[in-house]
Amino acid sequence: MSLLNTVMLAAESAGLGAIGAGIAALAAGVGIGQIGKGAVESIARQPEAAGDIRSNMILTAAFVEGVALFGVIAGLLAVVL
Repeated sequence: MSLLNTVMLAAESAGLGAIGAGIAALAAGVGIGQIGKGAVESIARQPEAAGDIRSNMILTAAFVEGVALFGVIAGLLAVVL
């Protein structure tokens, strides 16, 4: 394999890694928005359960953020390596 082919392959994987990191960040934003929307609707229907709904919402949002962080790091590692 020539040097030019190696450089082109590295550039392609870097671009795909950056795109993957961006998609992971956007998907996390959409997911957390859906979690918040569902929590607000649930609290509006049943206000006495607001504390339980809020704590479950925060826990679920933290899990989504954690998974998104792994996706962003994996995408950025593809760019660096």
